[in-house]
Amino acid sequence: MTRNARELRNNATLPEHKLWRQLSAYRPRFTRQLVIGPYIADLANRRARLIVEIDGEQHLDNPNDVVRTTYLEARGWTVIRFWNHEVMESPEAVAEEVLARTAECLGGTHPQPLPSREGRKRLPRIRTEKP
Repeated sequence: MTRNARELRNNATLPEHKLWRQLSAYRPRFTRQLVIGPYIADLANRRARLIVEIDGEQHLDNPNDVVRTTYLEARGWTVIRFWNHEVMESPEAVAEEVLARTAECLGGTHPQPLPSREGRKRLPRIRTEKP
């Protein structure tokens, strides 16, 4: 399974790559192609126990997806799914939804980094002379 996951990581689909580029800067980190039991999750956040699946047409009404989701949820994971075309059309919106669900799973903390100090005016330091 690990070898297969590594192969999938090295040959990611375009929608997986687009979403990964949106999410890779955030913390807590997401992992690509995480092996969980007999399955490989497209993207997962271990701390939030959230799995993001990016599905193509082959998953339309696929009964195996129901079995897979049931297995993963029974082990404490939350599974959310997006269609390839959703990610391709609006990767920012999908990433925003993923981050919101991640925050929800973490109990309300938002998984974005602290704001940058870039652009802020720096106050001069006050120096005091020691006698």
